[in-house]
This record gives sequence, C-alpha cells and structure tokens, in this order.
Amino acid sequence: MTEAENATRVLSYLVEQVVDNPDEVTVTTAPGRRSELELDVRVADGDMGRVIGKRGRIAQSIRTVTRAAAAKDGTTVDIEFLD
Repeated sequence: MTEAENATRVLSYLVEQVVDNPDEVTVTTAPGRRSELELDVRVADGDMGRVIGKRGRIAQSIRTVTRAAAAKDGTTVDIEFLD
C-alpha cells in the first residue's frame, strides 16, 4: 500500500459522486509544503463549481473526510482543487 492510499481512494470516490463527468476526475500526489503529501484534484470543465459548492462547503467537507482517511494511513494531506 502506497502512502495515503486510503485518502486517495476516498478523495476520488467523493469527487466522482459530486461531478457530472466522473470519468474525467484525476487525483495526483506530490510532496506537500504544509503537510506530508499534497493531493491535486482535476475535474472536467464545468464540474469545478459542483465540487466547490456554495461558499466552499462541499470542498471543505471533502477535505475533512479525506484528512480523516489520511489519519488512518498515518499521514497528513493537503487537498488542492485545480482548474
């Protein structure tokens, strides 16, 4: 199992459930600046608003659940939603 595998799976699943085009969701990992690992999420054009939600509530909820999964992996993550 790679570093933060649970967190990556949870993040992918959550984002795929929110967007109109789940096949175009990609999650990449990179060394983090503020945490051990950074998870970058890219979605199809037009889906970013669905992921962010009103006042960023959906994005914040996704971050909270993913960080809990990362704690199970024994690591910390930072999630970035990229255009």
